[in-house]
Amino acid sequence: MATPQKATITSNAMKMLDPRQLKPDSIETERIITVLDETIAKLELSSLIPRIIDSLDRFANMLGPEITDNLMEHQKLSHEMEHLLSSSGEEDTMRAEEQQVCLCLLEQHLKCSVRNILRLLLANPSLCQALKYEVWARESPAEVFIKAFGEFRNFMLERLLTSPVEEEEKIRFVEDISLQIKKNTEAITALQAELAAAIRTREEEIHKKDNVIEDLKTSMQDLTKDCKASIQQIKQEGEKQQKEELKASQARCAGLQQDIDQLGAQLNALVLEHRASELALRKRKCRMEMEIGNWIQKYDTHMGEKQAEYEEVHAAYTEEKAQLSLLMEKRAVLLQEYSQIEEERRIQQEKEEQALKEFNTMTRAATCIQAFWRGYLVRVLFKSKRKKKKKGKGKGKGKKTKK
Repeated sequence: MATPQKATITSNAMKMLDPRQLKPDSIETERIITVLDETIAKLELSSLIPRIIDSLDRFANMLGPEITDNLMEHQKLSHEMEHLLSSSGEEDTMRAEEQQVCLCLLEQHLKCSVRNILRLLLANPSLCQALKYEVWARESPAEVFIKAFGEFRNFMLERLLTSPVEEEEKIRFVEDISLQIKKNTEAITALQAELAAAIRTREEEIHKKDNVIEDLKTSMQDLTKDCKASIQQIKQEGEKQQKEELKASQARCAGLQQDIDQLGAQLNALVLEHRASELALRKRKCRMEMEIGNWIQKYDTHMGEKQAEYEEVHAAYTEEKAQLSLLMEKRAVLLQEYSQIEEERRIQQEKEEQALKEFNTMTRAATCIQAFWRGYLVRVLFKSKRKKKKKGKGKGKGKKTKK
């Protein structure tokens, strides 16, 4: 449960640290922030006044005569202030006091001049916006001061909108951050110490490997010297061996020449023998070719007979196939007619069954109607008899009373 609470506190503290997340929640706060914003706007305009004065000819039509006159007056006061400041350290103390008084007066006049210029400029918001776009370059001290004042404005807004609880949370958050930074710095120092130790061990290993490389270089130089001496000795031995092998090869060539002569004689004898065997084989080949030709002729005649027989069978097969197709067509027609007949029979049977059902229904209906009619006639007959009986009884009672 502690982790979500800490996360919410951290998020709230981050919101407090970001001035863009803060919004005024009272009239006094809004008034203070409005005053600070107006001061920042005035500072921005006042920082643009030197640039406007430097290019006054370009902005004269835009500014108008009144603002232009005030700017020229301000320029004169600025020149006088610069002249007094440059000549203040060159004269005696009496003159310095007078210059101090003049500087105070000029400072008052400059303040009034700046107020008048700002009043005239702020009376025309579109002109202020146009000047900000036209004269975009400011001197670095003025830009630094405006930036610092903006930070002061954000700080004041943060202070005004921060409650005591939020302030405590912010302090706690900053303490947690500082503690985390301390832990991180300790970890970084430990890691740097480990890195330095690793670098030292690596340098020692590199130094050892360099020593090994130097030893190997010296051993390679010694080895090259030994190799040169051994190569020279091998060359000498090779020359001696070459001379000995040349003599042996000459003797071997003489023996091989004798063998070649003997083998040439044997070759001639074998050529004569092979020619006789070749003649016999050619005769046998001719006989075999004649037999093969006879067999091929017999095979052609036999295959011709088989082809004729096959054609006859194929013709009979095609004829039977055509008859089968005709029979299949007739069978399809007969099946279609049979299905039509069956369908007609089924329809006729359904009609008969329907007619029988209707007849039975009509019979039952007629029976019911006749029964109802007979009952009705009987009821009518009984009603008429009852009426007659009631009338006869009424007449008998009347006669009795008269007597």
